[in-house]
Amino acid sequence: MAPHNGSMSKPSISPVKWEPPKTSGLLPSPNLPLLHILPVPGHGPEDVLFLDGSILTGLDDGRIVKVSQDGWQIEVVGDTQGRPLGLEAHPDGRVVVCDAVKGLLMLDPASGRLDTLVPVGQENLRVCNNAAVAQDGTIYFSDSSQRFELEHWTADLLEHSGTGRLLRRTPDGRVDVMATGLQFANGVALAGDHVVVAQTGQYSLDRVRIDNGRVEPWVTNLPAFPDNISTGDDGLIWVAMASARKPALDGLPAKVPALRKAIWALPEAFHPKPDAFIWTRAYDAHGKKVKEFFGRHERFFMVTGVRVTDGRVAMGSLNTTTIAWFDLPENG
Repeated sequence: MAPHNGSMSKPSISPVKWEPPKTSGLLPSPNLPLLHILPVPGHGPEDVLFLDGSILTGLDDGRIVKVSQDGWQIEVVGDTQGRPLGLEAHPDGRVVVCDAVKGLLMLDPASGRLDTLVPVGQENLRVCNNAAVAQDGTIYFSDSSQRFELEHWTADLLEHSGTGRLLRRTPDGRVDVMATGLQFANGVALAGDHVVVAQTGQYSLDRVRIDNGRVEPWVTNLPAFPDNISTGDDGLIWVAMASARKPALDGLPAKVPALRKAIWALPEAFHPKPDAFIWTRAYDAHGKKVKEFFGRHERFFMVTGVRVTDGRVAMGSLNTTTIAWFDLPENG
């Protein structure tokens, strides 16, 4: 998810009718462990990645920074001059960067060198969002929408036309489309012989078979908008739950496209807003929820990226100037 800042002309939308799954609308009980808040030198640290004992994140001005876990040291390790979103470790020590403006990139954090693997426009790539990397270097990555730029992500949710895609880049540079018709394709993670992809607009996590590209429902009817996802070193799929679902999208407007078109025509101040809380979940290989953390903090909210390494959970957010982390409780 991303904020709309009004710098681009507003596109028109053609909403389609759909039937959202019902949800209770209930929020979990607060249970966040002690939260460590780390300021970053900019806005919108969307994703996070543990790197050499520090936490890597990308800012909305294109810089990629490395922040020590005590917050005392901050180093700029690259600058895409675009909008970096998802970050993922590559087996060769470099970092795969999903940049919504530039495309699929590779960063050498030691030298700052950036190489373009798949530029925006190639293979019709429009909004490169998140990735997962196999041990052989194959990269699976999401293209959120064929209709709208990142700035207008709410237009994609309101229209619900389902033009998101999952793509694959093999080590020899070949790119192919694995799945189409996704509702704002977002987070990507590997799970055995499947790729798990988050459909933000469908409130679901779906599995895509690596051998044949078949899309299979996995975790459906989430109570929130799933954003980035990642496979922790605990083997679980961790999900950033950016915001609770909204009546303006789930209620009568879902069944009456003209109402959603009217919502889109309103000034930005009247659009549904993300919630100011912290929410993340973890699922096992069978799609069973095994961990959940929820709470509030005035300096950090709207989790859009989550990463788990050595019992520590790091989180990023598009709506703050901070990242955060906490230690997993010993009892889970």
